[in-house]
Amino acid sequence: MDGKTRILGIDPGLNITGYSVLDTDGNQFQIVEGGIVRSKRKDSLGDRLKEIHEGLTEVIQRLKPDCAGLEELYSHYANPTTAIIMGHARGVICLACAENGVSVMPYAATQVKKVMTGNGRAPKSQVQLAVATQLNLDSIPEPADVADAAAIAICHHFLSSRPTSIL
Repeated sequence: MDGKTRILGIDPGLNITGYSVLDTDGNQFQIVEGGIVRSKRKDSLGDRLKEIHEGLTEVIQRLKPDCAGLEELYSHYANPTTAIIMGHARGVICLACAENGVSVMPYAATQVKKVMTGNGRAPKSQVQLAVATQLNLDSIPEPADVADAAAIAICHHFLSSRPTSIL
């Protein structure tokens, strides 16, 4: 990515979906906005997914990101139902992006950790500190979902700016 780009980072969750929008210019970052979309546990799955879709659609339409990075599903869930539910949440997130012309790239949590800290198994606290450092913030963005989303956006910036090679 050369020049100025606006990146939406998304940390998907059925209860809380974190987002962070960053403006980049070269390797300089400025946080535009970070926040969460929260669904109500008592609501039906359909209503919760609708809330995520509508919340992210509003963010996308208002802040107009050029592209998005989204955390992938883990490959090993102790409870397969969790993976299925997370797949639903990721689906409505991808739909909101597609409806608004925003391309989405998935990133594994270990990939994000490696980009942010050099260690794919780094603890969450180390990644959050790296986010605050990279964004020149006095404190770690809160809640943690916002910091995680910012890490995904930063990861997207660095990995999408690498030249592609033929395998």
